Amino acid sequence: MIAFIMEPLAHEFMLRALLMSVLIAIVCSIFSCFLVLKGWSLMGDAVSHAVLPGLALAFIVGIPLAIGAFIAGLFCALAIGYLKENSRVKEDAVMGIVFSGMFAFGLVLLTKIETDVHLLHVLFGNVLGISERDLIEAGSIAILCAIIMLIKRKDLMLYCFDSAYASVIGLPIRVLHFGLLILLALTIVSSLKAAGIILVIAMLIAPGAIGFLLTNSFDNMLMIALAASLFSCIAGTIVSFHIDVATAPLIVLIQAGLFILALFFGKSRGTAKGLQNVS
Repeated sequence: MIAFIMEPLAHEFMLRALLMSVLIAIVCSIFSCFLVLKGWSLMGDAVSHAVLPGLALAFIVGIPLAIGAFIAGLFCALAIGYLKENSRVKEDAVMGIVFSGMFAFGLVLLTKIETDVHLLHVLFGNVLGISERDLIEAGSIAILCAIIMLIKRKDLMLYCFDSAYASVIGLPIRVLHFGLLILLALTIVSSLKAAGIILVIAMLIAPGAIGFLLTNSFDNMLMIALAASLFSCIAGTIVSFHIDVATAPLIVLIQAGLFILALFFGKSRGTAKGLQNVS
């Protein structure tokens, strides 16, 4: 077992991949708890798909791809909010229209420009191809997001659990709302090169969902989500080296397996719906 674990670590690219996996496991697991609690799973899906035109336009303009992805993701979130407040269309329909339109626009751009951005890597990630520069760039964003979310944990938790009560006790609801959207866009940007547009949404939902099934305490939910995410990312990275399969899909597959186990285990324990200890 020790040799099974240590053999991949003899390669420099595997060390970078493992470190990147750990970083995105931490930030995605923390954010997933707020995402599941708020019921924003579709919002995460929308923003992750909407970053594609930002990547293409950033390449055309000559700015870092992370900046383009962040601007596009934030624009998507703000556009959804504006259309929701100024039209009769329900939020889920607005999300579907905005993110599918932006995703299609990004695909058109990528087919019309000559770029070194590989479409499959954009869609499904390439954690084994992470460079030292990518690791520093994405890792810095991931660490920053994780620190902010942990510092503001109680305010964000209360806003996600009951925004009306949070408003009554004087919390800045609009600041928390847009702050959460900004953190969502940044979290997706930090995970993009490792997990890709399609698979990052699974990493943003599964850990929180696993924690939600197994406990009624938000603090315990955070710990369970973090443990599940770290296990799946580390195991997926190491096992993918030995069986020669794509790393990010294997990580998501392990998380799906953990979710199924949590589903049955939560039922057997009779875990009550809803969270406690939110104050």
